[in-house]
Amino acid sequence: MRQLFGAAASALAALSEQGIDACVIGGLAVARWGEPRFTVDVDLVAMTAVSRDAEAVDALLVKFMPRMPDARAFALAHRVLILESSEGVRLDVSLGALEFERDMVARSTEWSVDGCPSIRTCLAEDLLVLKAFAGREKDWGDIRGIIRRQGAAINRNTVVQRLTPLAEFAERPEALRGLQEMFRDSSAE
Repeated sequence: MRQLFGAAASALAALSEQGIDACVIGGLAVARWGEPRFTVDVDLVAMTAVSRDAEAVDALLVKFMPRMPDARAFALAHRVLILESSEGVRLDVSLGALEFERDMVARSTEWSVDGCPSIRTCLAEDLLVLKAFAGREKDWGDIRGIIRRQGAAINRNTVVQRLTPLAEFAERPEALRGLQEMFRDSSAE
């Protein structure tokens, strides 16, 4: 766990040095808000808004090793930089440009665990939006764990309000329906 936190903190610091805001999403954020599960990588969103993509990519390529040939070109074309730390921790850095991503990064908060560097993670509500939008089997499991662990602390209306425009834009109504169904099921427990 310490290596994951170290890699995340190093990536966040490299981006911060360039004035680029970012936060951790994915498995480490699930460990904070939900039921921790085994994770071997670090997922981040760097708020580059397209105009600063190259700057963010170059700052991270100085600190981390690419996990694929021509990672820079891939990142600039596909908005995801695939990296690895010197300790072997895999990092996937999404280059954020959406309003939701900008707001999510702005809302992110510090999290510290004994013996590990502090990192910024997205809020539980934003993590639910990301997980429902992705909609993979493991994401729905993570959603159940977050709802179970956070309970009434989750602002469900906020989650629905944040997910609705994304689901509509991507024509993915199943994301919203699935999340609302999980909210209903958890209320019945």
